[in-house]
Amino acid sequence: MAEDDIHYASVVIKSNKQPKSEGKTAGRFGLYGQLAGCFGILSAILLLIIIGICVYFATVQERTANELNQLKSNQRILQKEIHNLTNLNNKLSSDYTNLTTASAALKNTITTLAAENHNLTLLNEELKKDRKNLSDIIEHMEKTGNELNVSRAQWSVEAYCPREAGDRKCNSCQKGWKPNFSSCYAYNDHKSSNWRNWEGAREDCRTKISDLLVVANEKEKEYLETISPAIKGITGYWIGLRAVNGKWRWIDGSDLIDRTWIKQHPAEDGHCVTTLTNKGWKSVSCNETRAWICEKKALTL
Repeated sequence: MAEDDIHYASVVIKSNKQPKSEGKTAGRFGLYGQLAGCFGILSAILLLIIIGICVYFATVQERTANELNQLKSNQRILQKEIHNLTNLNNKLSSDYTNLTTASAALKNTITTLAAENHNLTLLNEELKKDRKNLSDIIEHMEKTGNELNVSRAQWSVEAYCPREAGDRKCNSCQKGWKPNFSSCYAYNDHKSSNWRNWEGAREDCRTKISDLLVVANEKEKEYLETISPAIKGITGYWIGLRAVNGKWRWIDGSDLIDRTWIKQHPAEDGHCVTTLTNKGWKSVSCNETRAWICEKKALTL
């Protein structure tokens, strides 16, 4: 049995013993298998990694696209807000400019009003002084007027009621004036060196409390012929008739009614009428010098 065991052992040893070349080949194939397994595992891992990376990039790309869309939307909103803000800023700038202009105008107005107020204050003070001066003048004139009325009354008494031989005799017209038709007439037959233009003649009549003659009717016109003599080289006497706006108008404001009294038409202003016995009425430049006839109301006794 020991021999059998030994023989078995030798058989076993023989059966397990392989050639070196076969062992090497088997080792290589085992190594290659291992390497192939490793490569397979690595490939699987790489594939998983690539899949993960693809999924990641797909997710990232989708997220990026969403974020990009959101950013674009936000950009549009911001652009709209910027546009609105720009418009608001322009409006505010315009309003500010308008307010600045209005403020400047208001300041100028206030300055002007202040200056005007100052001027009005000064003017008011001057008016107060003028009012006081006028009050003083009126008071003085009242006193003077009263004295003048007394003097005029006295003059009227002396002029119309002169004392003769110790007695007073009153007349309807003062000395040197001719009474007729409730009026008093006086023609001024000065030398030619003392003749006056129409305005000057009227002023002389006014100093005598009268005015240039106004003819009321035909009878007075006929009487005028008797108090306008052609003496001392006189070529006409001024009466109170002149051209006004293409019409012959009396100094009392009435128009000449009877156009036969003077043949000449009032062609233009600046012409006045003279009269002379037997020569009728004539249109003459008011600036020429002539004698004149004054008229005033007669004193009613």
